[in-house]
Amino acid sequence: MGLNYRAALNILGVILTILSVIFMLPVIVSIIYHEYTNALIFTGTAAAVFIAGLPLRRMTKSQLGDLGIREGFFVVSSTWIVISFVGALPFVISGEISGFADALFESCSGFSTTGATILTDIESMSRGMLFWRSFTHWIGGMGVLILAIAIIPMLYKGKQNLALESTGPTIEKTASTMMSSAKSLYLIYIGFTVIQTVLLMAGGMNLYDSLVHTFGSVGTGGFSTYNDSIAHFDSLYIEIVTMIFMFMCGVSFNLYYIALTKGLINIFRNPEFRLYSAFIAVAILIITLDLVFKGGYSAGESLRDSSFQVISIITTTGYATCDYNTWPSLSRIIIFMLFFCGGCASSTAGGIKVYRVQVIFRMVKRSIGIRLHPNAVINVSISNKRLQNEVVINVTSFVFLYLSVMAIGTLLISVDNFDFTTNLTAAASCLGNIGPGFNLVGPVCNYSIFSPFSKLVMSFLMICGRLELYTFLAFFTPHYWNPDRY
Repeated sequence: MGLNYRAALNILGVILTILSVIFMLPVIVSIIYHEYTNALIFTGTAAAVFIAGLPLRRMTKSQLGDLGIREGFFVVSSTWIVISFVGALPFVISGEISGFADALFESCSGFSTTGATILTDIESMSRGMLFWRSFTHWIGGMGVLILAIAIIPMLYKGKQNLALESTGPTIEKTASTMMSSAKSLYLIYIGFTVIQTVLLMAGGMNLYDSLVHTFGSVGTGGFSTYNDSIAHFDSLYIEIVTMIFMFMCGVSFNLYYIALTKGLINIFRNPEFRLYSAFIAVAILIITLDLVFKGGYSAGESLRDSSFQVISIITTTGYATCDYNTWPSLSRIIIFMLFFCGGCASSTAGGIKVYRVQVIFRMVKRSIGIRLHPNAVINVSISNKRLQNEVVINVTSFVFLYLSVMAIGTLLISVDNFDFTTNLTAAASCLGNIGPGFNLVGPVCNYSIFSPFSKLVMSFLMICGRLELYTFLAFFTPHYWNPDRY
């Protein structure tokens, strides 16, 4: 069966018109800070996007229907490619980022909530551009299509889109319709945004900085308006507030809806949440002890820095309060291991996800049990619920594919001839949507050192990781465009 291009293009047109409205926010910010040139740039970009999107909607309106899985792949992949290119336009037109490869890298990093940057002097950027740069985190954190479905009723007919764009193995329908589910998720997301903004302002931040750093926290992105990130404020209160919301947004948003409707206790009963919390607690404990006994840090300083960096990395936010490149080897290895863990499924965090790690642990346990008891029938189960073989196979395939894509990415960016640790952690960080890596791409460095080719490769990795590999990679396979080959 052929691909229904007209129906897919109709939704793409809707996304573009919504994006044109979103551009009005940085227009307002630019006017407030008397950056009138930027206001014109954002207005012009918005107009161009609207003009491009409106004909797509009108010419294909009659074709909109219940989309199939192939149309879903097309809509999600093409949407993320288009918004990444469109998001880069203001940077290029303003001249604040020279070179389209750099601008595209920054845009992909923003929308994918990676937080990696090519900027060497963030504080020299205009307020309007920095606001747009961080607001892309907020848009991409929950998902562009989830936003569209929440706003426009007709789009929930293409319910495949919601699952394809969401992070993690599955997304649950939390309400009676997919549209209601999208609205519920966004209301929780907006609630977190408002609460954190207010709390940061109570800690001494102005409204602008509070909004920007909230976008980076709830979207688990990590862009800051300062070169030294959260460390700029040197405030324990601000770090604690940021840690709390990074942690919370690394938890499944479906779980919050269930907690609101069926009771808070359901969060603590969730096995993925418990393992996620355990990973954080153990990592903080080990790193704190390592910094005290091997690094020569005080106990208070060690606990403060380790807590922030562990939560920042496991949630793939990437904010920094210190340079973990200078930590002892054990601490750095634990931070690197957290690169692969990520947050919970259906959160705004990236990475492999705790659920998949949990399944892998169960598979290893089962394998050991079978070797000890060859005749026993041992199932892979979580919370006494047996997992279907298809789920186990999918998780195994995903992890293998994830590591394979990371290896290929490392190989491709190695053409720039930087050291192995820099290349490996740059690829792992971009694919996991983390932001900082180690050595030349550590928390006090940036990605400007790479060639345009490597930046394009890493831009691809960022979107690929945000869309959980299969959605984006399938879009580029011959089988997708010629399904009769199967």
